[in-house]
Amino acid sequence: MGRVYESVSGGVRQFIEKQSMFFVATAPLASDGHVNLSPKGLDTFRIIDDHTVAYLDLTGSGAETIAHINENGRITIMFCAFSGPPRIVRVYGTGRVIRSGDEFAQMAESFEEFTATRSFVVVDVDRVSDSCGYGVPLMELVEDRSRLIEWAADKTGDDLTAYWAEKNHVSIDGLPAVQ
Repeated sequence: MGRVYESVSGGVRQFIEKQSMFFVATAPLASDGHVNLSPKGLDTFRIIDDHTVAYLDLTGSGAETIAHINENGRITIMFCAFSGPPRIVRVYGTGRVIRSGDEFAQMAESFEEFTATRSFVVVDVDRVSDSCGYGVPLMELVEDRSRLIEWAADKTGDDLTAYWAEKNHVSIDGLPAVQ
């Protein structure tokens, strides 16, 4: 059933571009560290080219993904078909976090502007695979949630910097995250 692809192109690309949510998985190197799995929504994912993908990382209550990428770079992104034919696509690779500078500004041009933007995660893809998805339920998207956008709407840059320093400075395992 499952197949491995050389790149994020063709039918795989078309499938990914239709999905309204995705999941990001990372893990620390320590065997007693916590594996992280985060759902992502809104219009925050882009395919840069056949071997590079990126997503806009919005402010959250933790920063596990950033900490794990800073430590070891390993990342997997998963897309599930909640409507239409069943399918799961996983994109594996090495990630890096972009928080400022020219590359940040260039990346921002490809995304909607959100006050809550914390960084961009760029993934150099080394494996793409799919599987059947027969166990994934059929669901309907009602609408995107607006709470995060509303929370950030009245925040200044200094407010967000203070929040990141308090809530996103280290991971739950004590790894450095947002610096």
